[in-house]
Amino acid sequence: MSVLQVGLGERSYPITIEQGCLQGIATNLGATHSASRYCIITDDNVSGLYGEQLQEAIRSAGMDCDLLVFPHGEAHKHLVTVGLLLSQAAQKGLDRRSMIIALGGGVSGDIAGFVAATYMRGVPFIQIPTSLLAQVDSSVGGKTGVDIPEGKNLVGAFHQPLAVYIDPDVLSTLPRREYINGLAEVIKHGIIKDADYFQMLGEKFDQVMALDPEVLGELIQVSCRIKAEVVAADEQESNTRRILNFGHTIGHAVEAASDFQILHGFAVAIGMVACARISVLKGILGNDKLAAIISMIKRYGLPTEVPEDLDRDRIKSYLLTDKKRIGSKTSYILAVDIGEVIITEEVSDEEIDAVIGL
Repeated sequence: MSVLQVGLGERSYPITIEQGCLQGIATNLGATHSASRYCIITDDNVSGLYGEQLQEAIRSAGMDCDLLVFPHGEAHKHLVTVGLLLSQAAQKGLDRRSMIIALGGGVSGDIAGFVAATYMRGVPFIQIPTSLLAQVDSSVGGKTGVDIPEGKNLVGAFHQPLAVYIDPDVLSTLPRREYINGLAEVIKHGIIKDADYFQMLGEKFDQVMALDPEVLGELIQVSCRIKAEVVAADEQESNTRRILNFGHTIGHAVEAASDFQILHGFAVAIGMVACARISVLKGILGNDKLAAIISMIKRYGLPTEVPEDLDRDRIKSYLLTDKKRIGSKTSYILAVDIGEVIITEEVSDEEIDAVIGL
């Protein structure tokens, strides 16, 4: 078992990484996170795999527990879904001492966290991520929220969980494509903060793809450590935390322009290559490092180019409503080396056009 700490003073919380820990959460819940009532929020894919099982385990331990289920997928990460869940929470009788359990991938964590942040002006919640993407990235840091037609994650709140429980064993039921989807965020952590980690991903490729338990545990631990350190330094993304958005500005635009047919990690992979290419255009990143980034992303089965049939003008329109935009300027994260990035607003339309193929 590995336990990391997200250091936020009185609101600090542990990230527990342990094989099989999902099985024991119910028995420890009352002692570690007492609540008047528990409410699991998950999607219709995860509900049958783990949601009903966890609900029954909590009830068997003598505690009240509800299960709220919504349709899976980014296309359902919107205010209508949140509104329905909030109404259901009220109908179930949840009060200020109730606790939300976010169970599932990144979409479930974002939605359940936002419900917890807004129900009765905020109730406690814990994260139990079941996808690799959620385990290594979105479950840590307290970002919650939903999409609106104008852009991705434009409505939300910072609401930190009381704890994060990561069980690598659940990844055995994750579709292969979703596993690869999460690896984009893993590669991102190496590029932005840890060159040795990036190198390890190359050296242990076979073990990573085979879900080797020891290597998978190491991968989740290092990514969570990187994310936790960045969040502790800048909780509300006023400065340093923005480096976690490497590849996300263009990636989110690609994802939205595809009507969310392109998975988040796949879109971020495209965005990371685009930003690395901008870095080369600006003369701050060598072609050899760009080649290494592209090679790693391709090796892990992720895309590197904007699909030919995707509307470039639509991509650019989403860039104009990116949540990181202030006034007429949008922040971009550019690589100066593998393991080091900078934050800049000095990216021209011509540079964007060049890397998205307009």
